[in-house]
Amino acid sequence: MPSLFDDRFEHPAGGYKKIFETCEELAEPLPATVTGRIPPFLKGSLLRLGPGLFEVGDEPFYHLFDGQALMHKFDFKNGQVTYFRKFVRTDAYVRAITEKRVVITEFGTFAYPDPCKNIFSRFFSYFKGVEVTDNCLVNVYPIGEDYYAVTETNYLTKVDTDSLETLKKVDMCNYVNINGVTAHPHIEQDGTVYNIGNCMGKGATLAYNIVMTPPTQKDKSDPITKSKVVVQFPSAERFKPSYVHSFGMSENYFVFVETPVKINLLKFLSAWSIRGSNYMDCFESNESQGTLFHIAKKNPGEYIDHKFKGAPIGMFHHINTYEDQGFIVTDVCGWKGFEFVYNYLWLANLRANWEEVKKAAMMAPQPEVRRYVIPLDIHKEEQGKNLVSLPYTTATATMHADGTIWLEPEVLFSGPRQAFEFPQINYGKYAGKNYSYAYALGLNHFIPDRIVKLNVRTKETWVWQEPDSYPSEPLFIQSPDGVDEDDGVLLTIVVAPGAQRPGYLLILNAKDLSEIARAEVECTMPVTFHGMYKP
Repeated sequence: MPSLFDDRFEHPAGGYKKIFETCEELAEPLPATVTGRIPPFLKGSLLRLGPGLFEVGDEPFYHLFDGQALMHKFDFKNGQVTYFRKFVRTDAYVRAITEKRVVITEFGTFAYPDPCKNIFSRFFSYFKGVEVTDNCLVNVYPIGEDYYAVTETNYLTKVDTDSLETLKKVDMCNYVNINGVTAHPHIEQDGTVYNIGNCMGKGATLAYNIVMTPPTQKDKSDPITKSKVVVQFPSAERFKPSYVHSFGMSENYFVFVETPVKINLLKFLSAWSIRGSNYMDCFESNESQGTLFHIAKKNPGEYIDHKFKGAPIGMFHHINTYEDQGFIVTDVCGWKGFEFVYNYLWLANLRANWEEVKKAAMMAPQPEVRRYVIPLDIHKEEQGKNLVSLPYTTATATMHADGTIWLEPEVLFSGPRQAFEFPQINYGKYAGKNYSYAYALGLNHFIPDRIVKLNVRTKETWVWQEPDSYPSEPLFIQSPDGVDEDDGVLLTIVVAPGAQRPGYLLILNAKDLSEIARAEVECTMPVTFHGMYKP
């Protein structure tokens, strides 16, 4: 197996530009050409989401998170595979297609008012408040017996995972005090869903709420209507919540990492009134804050008021969080410093020639997989000494004179401009438990070009990569008779623009990342972010 550092893959041909191009939806599923043998236990569907429409008429979308949501599906049946995809019929998409222009402001693209309306109606349309996008291009997950395509706003979109039809739009604000929820919930074995989002608390102060949605109801009512806030985390700044993309959950605790990347709410509220602004304009960094680590008990929900702090990082994805001997161990994909990584994900950057892509990435924060250890029992300890006594980690926690506990991480993986991102684990068996393996998409100067496996105990890595091939987040599926944590397969969608059949589903052995099978189709595919395997 090649190491992550020996073979720096270069991409001078720029084939990666294809994954940022608009494609058509399909009228019916395409049969795939299978090489190798599809494991017989794969009988369901791989569902993925990402942007599929990168411009409307002659108006482009500018940011990676602006393209309109396209849902992809690979179906497994009797060793055969088919591929299907459809745009999600969100309001943002339907209105854009109808009016042939960008109608709802996206992450990095401002929607101008209709030029045909007169100046007065245009002026008033600025003041009607924010039309929040429902463009659900990030993930799909189950709630009860239903499936929802999601982004990071307050809107979820219910979809039919067989036909990929769009069923209905759900506004979480109708049920809980929340401004939005992440696309990375935690889902327990019984189907209980936990998520986090920021909200306005008492006296117009900001906070972050953990929301619990119960599993399937006996009376067949919609579990979403029974959602409730279980615990609240305070915000470090009154009008500036941190951007939150995911959170950690162990058996008995929630971990919320409050990074220095902030949403300036005052800017956010005024941005839509006069200037041609988008969400990206409302982000700023608090260089002095550092990173705050908050913990809360899960059941019943109770905030634990200790101040844990570390050096500033950007952070999108938690890998796993577990308890061990009075400590909470939380593994994250971090980006060093306080600068917002999304500043580097403008489509113009990602579509540049390879030398330009590399040059831009040299300026960006450095990625690192980090392990933080949070001590639970600290009232009796003196300051200045390391409170972490776990034998297997170099992570430390030190009490300062002001009562703050300073956290220094153990670095589990670090490669210059090589990110271990979109992490996955054997979630069914090891979420919230002490574990050994994480799987990820390797970003090479922000271009996804490898699948990586990491042993978080030994730091050993395995890599799958092929020239001019661009994979996506690998999903782990356990083999039914599997005993070991890594007995199973990884599913990923790969785009190989130069090939005769330029898109394929790749099945890897999770033990060593060797190829088991691939199912190729005669159409190219754009980038996808997250997804799920539905048995």
